[in-house]
Amino acid sequence: MSTTTLRLPDDLKARIARLAEKSGKTAHSVMLEAIAQKVEEEELRASFHAEADSRFAEVMESGVAIPWHDMRTYLRTRAGGKTARPPKARRWRR
Repeated sequence: MSTTTLRLPDDLKARIARLAEKSGKTAHSVMLEAIAQKVEEEELRASFHAEADSRFAEVMESGVAIPWHDMRTYLRTRAGGKTARPPKARRWRR
């Protein structure tokens, strides 16, 4: 395991210490958990963006997609607790 030095503002260090004390953890473990959570969130965000870019490229190449009006109607129906037939993708570009 490597060592890294963090320079923390005094007020943040105090907040971490209070949180650690209340939760029965060390300040070190609180900081490690916070860093790990942030890294995981950013990795997930990057994954979502990559998936969106890939799907957008596929739509642009194929010229086939589900019209937003159809999808919105479907989602509202499902959110209302009713069953609905999924909308069909259509060619939007020739």
